[in-house]
Amino acid sequence: MFVVLIVVFVLGYAAIAFEHPLRVNKAAPALLTGMLIWSLIMLFHDQLDLTENPEQLVERLYHHLSGAASILFFLLGAMTVVELIDAHSGFQVVTDRIVTSNRRQLLWLVGGITFVLSAILDNLTTAIVMAALMRKLMTEREDLWTFGGVVIIAANAGGAWSPIGDVTTIMLWIGGQVTTWNIIAKTLLPSIVCLVLPLLWLSRSASGHVVRPPDEAVSTHGAVSARTRITVFSLGIGTLLGVPVFKSLTHLPPFMGIMFGLGILWWYTARVHSGDDENRGQYQVTAILTRIDHASILFFLGILIAIGGLETSGHLTRLATTLDRWIPNVFALNTVIGILSAIVDNVPLVAAAQGMYPLTTYPPDHTFWVLLALCAGTGGSLLIIGSAAGVAVMGVLKIDFMWYAKRMLVPAALGYGGAIGAFWLMWG
Repeated sequence: MFVVLIVVFVLGYAAIAFEHPLRVNKAAPALLTGMLIWSLIMLFHDQLDLTENPEQLVERLYHHLSGAASILFFLLGAMTVVELIDAHSGFQVVTDRIVTSNRRQLLWLVGGITFVLSAILDNLTTAIVMAALMRKLMTEREDLWTFGGVVIIAANAGGAWSPIGDVTTIMLWIGGQVTTWNIIAKTLLPSIVCLVLPLLWLSRSASGHVVRPPDEAVSTHGAVSARTRITVFSLGIGTLLGVPVFKSLTHLPPFMGIMFGLGILWWYTARVHSGDDENRGQYQVTAILTRIDHASILFFLGILIAIGGLETSGHLTRLATTLDRWIPNVFALNTVIGILSAIVDNVPLVAAAQGMYPLTTYPPDHTFWVLLALCAGTGGSLLIIGSAAGVAVMGVLKIDFMWYAKRMLVPAALGYGGAIGAFWLMWG
C-alpha cells in the first residue's frame, strides 16, 4: 500500500503537469489525488502499520485541513482585494506614470516596479497586472515576450523576500517556520541580486525604443472618479501591507487581518456606489467574487490535503531520511528543491518540506527555512511553467515555452545562482 500511495501521487502530479495537453484544469487531478490518498489511508490503514485508529486519523485530517483553510482563506481575501482595486482602475495610479519608451530604461523600470509590487501584493497578481500593462506600453512580439520574461523573474524575486509575496512564503509564514522581519532581513539583498543580474544580462542587448500603441488604444478609467480610484488603491494596499502588523498586534492568523481589511473595502465601495444604479453592479464585491480564480484555490486544497496524507502515512518521514543521507547540506538541499520547482509546482515541494522537517528539527527562522523560501520562490523562474507567475504571463502574452527556455533560462539561472551565493556569503 505504501507503493500504491506513491503511484497515486505521481500519476496525479503527472496529470497536473500535463494540464494543457490533457485539457483538464489542474484543480481536478489535484482534488482527485488528495481525496483518493486519504480514502486509501482510511480503507487500508492497517496495511500501512499506522498506530492511529480511524477516528484518530480523521482528527489528523482535520488538523491538516485547518492549516490548509488558513492559507486558502488568506488567498481568497487577498485575491478579492486585488480584484477590487483593479475593478476601480486603482493600478492606473502606478501605470499612468510610466512615460518612457526607451528599452533599457523600461527594462529596469518594469523590473523594479514588479519587484516592489510582488512583495506588497503577491507575485501571481503582480505578474497578471504587469503583463496586461505591457500590452499598453508596447506592440512588437519580441518586446512583449522579453518584458514578460522580466516580469516573471522580477515577480518571483520580489515575492521571495516578503511573507505575503508568494504562496510558498505565505505557507512558511503561517506555518511558523519563518517570521516577518527575519525573512525580510535575510533574503532582501539576495532577492535584489536575483533581479539585478538578469537585468544586467538583458541590458546588453536592449537598445532603441519600443513601439507604443496609439493613445486611444490605452484603456480609460471608466466611470470611477479619480478620488474613488486613489482611495480604493490606498485602502487596498494598506490592507495588504497591514496584515503583518495586524498579526503581530493581535496574534491572530493572517487571514483574519486580510478579511478585516476586505470588510472595510467592501463597506466603502458599497457606500460610494450606492447612488450609481447604472454602474453599481460591476463594482459590487459580490460581482468581484465571480472574477476570482476559484480553481486555483481548489488546486491548492487538493495538493495540501494530498501532502498531508503522505505525511500521515509516513512517506515524508522516509523521504526526509533519504535526503538527509544523500544531501546533508542545507544549501545543497535547498538548491535542488529550487531547481525542482522549475519542473514541478513549488507549492507541494514546500508543503512536503514542512511535513518532512518538524520545527524540532529546524526551529523557526532556521537557515533551512529561510533559504527554502528563497530557493522555492526564485527557482521557478528557470522555466516558464515553473511558477504561478510564469504560467499567468504565458497565458496573457502567449509566450512560447521553447522561446522562454532559449532566451530567459540563462539570465534566470544567473539570478538564481547569484541569490544563493549572496545568501551564503551573508549567512552561510
